[in-house]
Amino acid sequence: MEKIAGDNDSDLFAAEPDRATTNATIARAKIEVILDAIAAARYLSASLIPISVREPAMRQQLTVLIPAKNERKNLRPCVDAVRGIADEILVADSGSTDGTQALARSLGCRLIERELIDFSNFKNWAIPQAAHPWVLIVDADERITPELAAEIRTTLERPAAEIDAYWLYRDTFFLGHQLRWGDCRNERVLRLLRRDVCRYGQHRVHERLMVPDARQGTLKGRMLHYTSWTYEQYLPKMIHYTGLSARDKFEAGKRASFWGMLLRPPFRFFQLYILRGGFLDGLPGLQMSMLIAFTGFLKQARLWALANAIPQPDPEATMADAEKKAA
Repeated sequence: MEKIAGDNDSDLFAAEPDRATTNATIARAKIEVILDAIAAARYLSASLIPISVREPAMRQQLTVLIPAKNERKNLRPCVDAVRGIADEILVADSGSTDGTQALARSLGCRLIERELIDFSNFKNWAIPQAAHPWVLIVDADERITPELAAEIRTTLERPAAEIDAYWLYRDTFFLGHQLRWGDCRNERVLRLLRRDVCRYGQHRVHERLMVPDARQGTLKGRMLHYTSWTYEQYLPKMIHYTGLSARDKFEAGKRASFWGMLLRPPFRFFQLYILRGGFLDGLPGLQMSMLIAFTGFLKQARLWALANAIPQPDPEATMADAEKKAA
């Protein structure tokens, strides 16, 4: 009988590995197709989920900076109001003598100390010492409301790259009464800022952040400002602030004028009390409108004094000079 190729046992056994290899290759190919399909399905389902859901953003950390001097009665409620949003609370003290520094430490705040030269200089010294990239500046007599705190928290979860500082609206209280009209209507301050970008211009008082308008944003929440509880608190501030303001104006080459001293205060009162509705705040509104108008007069008067006031004679110094010359 003629022998047929592949008909013997050795040929049959030699062909078996080829079939097994082919079957394994096909199986692996099917598995790879299935895995690719699963991966594609996962990718497609992930692409339909908002980025904010599938990739939680790293919230930008925040330092709350509280400039303070003799703020023992204000510090605790101020600190309590920001605990929910602050990764660090930094108290910058300028020479307190009423226990403010010890209280700040007991509340868990980090404390830095330096003499106050002027407000811009002091804040520009304190801002770089914040541990975190965003800084919220809160005066000790201010309170962050829960609504504003929630908005700040949301903002820092994904801060806009084109914004360096945010305006915050604030409600002002005078002698415990809220003022809704006059100079306090829609009052706002630029306080939430990037530590490494924002600095104040060289003004001793009523300092302003040097941030381009295009890089400023505004939050809707409001803070509370308890400006003064008594006249004993308010009047020393008025004396201090008007003196700093007069020096700024004097060094800028400005001088007081007769008409400015005579006409600006009554016009300012009319503007605040009548045109801006200060009368709607009752007697507190009347007082605040009058005080702001008088503050304007005092700035002009102190500006005039810098150029024209005659210094008080010092007899003791004169006697000492005479004795030195005689010797």
